[in-house]
Amino acid sequence: MQTNQLSTSYQPRTSAPPKSSRGAVFKVVVGLIGVFLIVAGIKASQIMKLISTGKAMVPPPMTVTSAKVEKADWQPTLTAVGSIAPVQGATISAELPGMVSEIGFESGKPVKQGDVLLKLDASAEQAQMRSAEADAALAKSDFDRARDLAARKVISQAELDGAAAKFTQRKAAVDNMQSVINKKEIRAPFDGMAGIRAVNPGQMVQVGQNLVTLQALDRVFADFSLPQQQLNEVKTGLAVKVTTDAIEGRQFDGTLTAVNSAIDAATRNVSLQATLENADHALRAGMFARVKVLLPQTNTTLYIPATAVSYAPYGNSVYVIEKKQGEKTKKDALLLRQQFIRTGETRGDFVAVTNGLKEGDEIVSTGVFKLRNGMDVVVDNTLAPKAEEAPKPADT
Repeated sequence: MQTNQLSTSYQPRTSAPPKSSRGAVFKVVVGLIGVFLIVAGIKASQIMKLISTGKAMVPPPMTVTSAKVEKADWQPTLTAVGSIAPVQGATISAELPGMVSEIGFESGKPVKQGDVLLKLDASAEQAQMRSAEADAALAKSDFDRARDLAARKVISQAELDGAAAKFTQRKAAVDNMQSVINKKEIRAPFDGMAGIRAVNPGQMVQVGQNLVTLQALDRVFADFSLPQQQLNEVKTGLAVKVTTDAIEGRQFDGTLTAVNSAIDAATRNVSLQATLENADHALRAGMFARVKVLLPQTNTTLYIPATAVSYAPYGNSVYVIEKKQGEKTKKDALLLRQQFIRTGETRGDFVAVTNGLKEGDEIVSTGVFKLRNGMDVVVDNTLAPKAEEAPKPADT
C-alpha cells in the first residue's frame, strides 16, 4: 500500500528560464540587427558614391586623324573591262594534207613575213612536176613546129589552134603542180610573234588542222563595251588609258579608234575598240584589261579620302569635326557630328562627294567604324596615311 501511494504521487517539475537570460538574448539580436544596418548603410553609401562618380566621369578624348574636304577639276571618265586583241593575228592551218618534213621556226620567237614556218613532204608532187614540165616542153616544140608550118601554108589553121591549145593545157598543168608544191611550204603572212607549235616533224596533218598561232604585237587593240546610254559621250579620237592585273603599276595610253555601228540587242551595249602602242610586247592577246575613256570636259569636284567614309545599307556617312562646348565639361572641345553624304566617282585613294559636305570641312579620315556621334576627340596627324590619286601599288 505504501509503494502505490509513492508512485501515484510523483510528478516531474519543469523550470522556466530566468528573466536575466531572456534579456541577454534580446540584446544580442538587437546588436546583430544594428551591425547589419550599419554595414548596409555603409555599402549603400559607397554604391551611391560610385554611381554619382560614374555619372560625373568624362571619358578621355579619342585620338583621330583628320583630312580637309578639297576641291579640284576632275576630268570625267567612262570605265569598262575588256580584252586585249592583236591588230593582226591568225591561226595558221594546213591547206593541203601531208606529212611534216621540216619546221622552220622556234616557238615564241619573232618571224618575218614570207619566212617558211613549216614544210610538208612534196616529193610526189615534185615528181609529177617534172613529168608535167616534160609534157609542156614537148607541147611547146609541137606548137613552134606547127606555127612554122602554118606560116608556110603546109598545115591548116585548125591544126595550129590544136597545137596551141595543147601547149596551153600542158603549161597550166605545170602551173597547177607548182601551186601544189608552193602550198606544201607554209609561210608567215605578216611579221609577228610565233606561238607554240602544234605539230612535230613526221606527223601527218589534215586539211584545216591548226599548226601555230601568229600575232603581230607592235600595236594591239583593247576591245570593250559601254552601255547604250553613254553612246553620245564617246567618239573616235578620245584618249584611253588601259591597265591590267598582269602588269601591276603600269598604264598604257591609247586612242579610241572605232565605235561599232550597231547595239547588241541582248545586252544593250555598244562595242568599242582602242588602239595601243606595244613596242615591248608587254601586252598579249587575250589579257584582261581595265579601260578608262577620258572625256574632253572637266568637272569641279569635292573629294575626300575613301577611308573616311562609313559605308552602310541605309546610307554612307562621315564624321565632321566641329569645335563646340561639351555637354558635361562645359568647355570648348572638338566633337564629332555624323553627316550622311552621297558619293560619286572613285579615283585612287579618293572618292568624290556630290552632296552633304562643303569645301574646307574637317572630317575624320581613318578608323570611322569605332566612332559615334558627339564623341570628344583630339586630332593627331603624325602617323596619318597619305592618300594619293595614283597610288602605287594601285590597289592601296
